[in-house]
Amino acid sequence: MRRHDSAERLQSLQNATLESIARGEELAAIMTALCERVEALAPEVVCSVVTVDGEFRLRPLAAPSLPRAYGEAVDGTPIGPRVGSCGTAIYRKGPVEVTDIASDPLWEGYRELVLPLGLRACWSSPIAARDGRIVGSFAFYYPEPRGATPFERRIVETCVHLCAIAIEHDEVNARNHRLAYFDTLTGLPNRARFNEAIGQATSRTRIGFGLLLIDIDHLKAVNDTMGHPVGDRLIEAVGSRLAAVAPNGTAYRIGGDEFAVLLPGYDKAGELRGVASAILAAMQTPIDCEGTTIVPSVTIGGAIAGEDGADSVTLRQNADFALYHAKETRRGGYVRFKGGLRTSMIRRIQTIRSVGDALGAGRLIPYYQPIVRLDSGEIRGMEALARLRLDDGRVVAAGEFQDALLDPKLAYRISNLMLPAIAADMAQWRRDGLPIPFVGLNVTSADFQKGDLVQRIVRAFERVQVPLDRLVVEITEQVIMGGRRDGVARTMQGLRERGILVALDDFGTGFASLTHLLDFPVDTIKIDRSFVAGIEGGTRNGAIVEALIGIASRLGIRIVAEGIENEGQARRLAGMGCRLGQGYHYSRPMPAEAVPAFVGSFSRAPSGSLSRPAATAA
Repeated sequence: MRRHDSAERLQSLQNATLESIARGEELAAIMTALCERVEALAPEVVCSVVTVDGEFRLRPLAAPSLPRAYGEAVDGTPIGPRVGSCGTAIYRKGPVEVTDIASDPLWEGYRELVLPLGLRACWSSPIAARDGRIVGSFAFYYPEPRGATPFERRIVETCVHLCAIAIEHDEVNARNHRLAYFDTLTGLPNRARFNEAIGQATSRTRIGFGLLLIDIDHLKAVNDTMGHPVGDRLIEAVGSRLAAVAPNGTAYRIGGDEFAVLLPGYDKAGELRGVASAILAAMQTPIDCEGTTIVPSVTIGGAIAGEDGADSVTLRQNADFALYHAKETRRGGYVRFKGGLRTSMIRRIQTIRSVGDALGAGRLIPYYQPIVRLDSGEIRGMEALARLRLDDGRVVAAGEFQDALLDPKLAYRISNLMLPAIAADMAQWRRDGLPIPFVGLNVTSADFQKGDLVQRIVRAFERVQVPLDRLVVEITEQVIMGGRRDGVARTMQGLRERGILVALDDFGTGFASLTHLLDFPVDTIKIDRSFVAGIEGGTRNGAIVEALIGIASRLGIRIVAEGIENEGQARRLAGMGCRLGQGYHYSRPMPAEAVPAFVGSFSRAPSGSLSRPAATAA
């Protein structure tokens, strides 16, 4: 072949390969076509391309003229100083030209793979990336013992360069694909890949599947108290355990603390529950995070395609509804979607939106219900209660927007607006000389999760120069159980150190209430109205209330009875030793501007009366 013709054919080979790379064809197809073109240029050679993986093992890429069994035998072989021509060339980072496989020691242990194929010599050249890494090798096999011709050397020089371009281009594409479709922290497919997968799954109407949405419990608290490295370790552990439990690599990380599992073929409630139970069980093993032991906890919501949603949007939304319901009612457990959940969650979303609009328009106002001394009728304080003024002027109680209080961001905004309003009302009453010793403010788990409750209270009260010891912060047992115990205890200690009293509200409606008194010292216990309602007539409620009053007295804790509806309840409680109470028997909650008149009328009531005054506020 004339030199001019060979140069043209090499140029044609190079152009065709570069065009294939530019078109984005698969690497294996490009390398196979390259080998076929080379073998057409040099009919006496058999061409192959192998790559090397991250563990320095050979991975056959293209060898169209070699039997598949040969590639399978070589696949996974570690490179080394005597691993045929290819394994040795990659190991040495230089060309290896073996002119006689039958006698060359580099092929010892491997020659039986090629000699039966009629191949007697092999010349392998390493493929180097631009950063110096050896990413593979390009090899010529010959049917007789010999070395390469000058033309064959020009072919190899061209092809090694083309192979390097193609392999690096493929690495870039793979890296970009991984960044686009895989989470860097857990290695799981990400939200974009999940969106594609669930869209494809819902389009296959004949194949049923289940969907689980998983949230890590208390991740924010871990990040805030232990640092983000510990939080990342927790996310990694949850992701790893999900990947191990979820069948066929169907786990995804779709957000900061959110994961999803797609379950093709799982279209029965029991099957879905079985996988959810396996996930929950997998989380029970503690993990060590930089010396801190953590037991991961997750909450799961589930839905079944078709039965709980025909399209991906509805199915995901319903699984979300189940997850939110689980977080509110069964944190650390599993809930499957049911029809009623959608109605209640949509109503909750609408409530949250309307309350958010009302907050933005400044229509949140504090109302006040008096706390009185049962034996004398003296006003001993007020409890501040959030009220919303609707567009039509109607004022509604918290019971009508209770769903909104379950949203942490909204609950935090409500307390942020209530604090300065209450402080301003208390400052005005002090200027007016009203005898109101303290005011109680209800706070939620959201206020404790932020960790800035003490600072917010101090700022609001110092601004209007109201002493902090005039405030009682009221919490429920759900606040204690819903947050990190050390964080709640630390905030409560910070409140009490500044003279702010702490009351445990709705006492008796949670779990292990008496145990909470040991771990979380409080100044006041407010007995829930459900106990007060049945106090008359010698019921068990009376025995429980009397026991609580005795325990509180021995612990030096003040007792307030909630929900007093009539004179009989007031006298019964007073006879048990309860000193303070509140309820409709004395007054309904009232706006701040009605408080002075009410206090004035109450102070003129007959001394020692347990009844409300004639001028009861609405």
